[in-house]
Amino acid sequence: MLIAAQSNPDTSILDRDIVTWVLATTIALSSQFSQHSFANVMFILKRQDVEITSIQHPKREQQIPILSYQGQTFRLISVFSAQQAEEAKAFWRDLTDNRGKACVLLEEPDRFSVWGKIRLEQLGKEAGPDSTVIPYTQACLLLLQTVYIDVEDLLGTRQAKLFQKDITEVFRQWHFPQADSSEAVNHLISMDPLTTLQVPPWEEHHLITLLQELHRLGKEYFGNVNFAEGVSDILQDMPDNDQTQFIQWLQSSPLGKLWR
Repeated sequence: MLIAAQSNPDTSILDRDIVTWVLATTIALSSQFSQHSFANVMFILKRQDVEITSIQHPKREQQIPILSYQGQTFRLISVFSAQQAEEAKAFWRDLTDNRGKACVLLEEPDRFSVWGKIRLEQLGKEAGPDSTVIPYTQACLLLLQTVYIDVEDLLGTRQAKLFQKDITEVFRQWHFPQADSSEAVNHLISMDPLTTLQVPPWEEHHLITLLQELHRLGKEYFGNVNFAEGVSDILQDMPDNDQTQFIQWLQSSPLGKLWR
């Protein structure tokens, strides 16, 4: 527009000033947006657009994947297979549109992943997933064990073994710590997560992936989603505060539409 205004001798000084002001304002707002705000706008990025590294968690012996894009840093929230494109986009849209989260969706040939904006200096300091990951993990293990027991009781031992094989493959595919063998998974589905001295060192994105995949498998085995109802009853042995926090976390994400 500015070039057109300058090249047209009939354009008034006022018109040129207005065009110049509009263009300058647009550039300023664009610059401000790129530096400070990813919220309310959804980004689909390719692998070549970003840099992915890992850093040591300040409180746990674990590496955390970090995505860098245009000076912003993001922490992994959830991972989806290449066949789950629609689920990944729906999850991402819900976080950005309905939850006001600053997130990006990374599209790769073999998977999709959703990343949430984070300030590295605040990692491990905020009262968030890092302070609640243990009871969240305990709750997820209780849900896993309940689905497994239901499969065994309702469908028989053979189907239970197949279910255990399927969930083991989920853990392997998404690189769950301390869950990469059939022996480790057998321990997870038989242990008491509320009394054990050590639960697996999973991150929030592991828990989200587990609940998504557990729901998918349960639906395949039972042919319905009745198994995903009555979460509070399944978690009744947890301390009230831990149970309340987990259910609030569940309901504040798209997982709340799967587990009720």
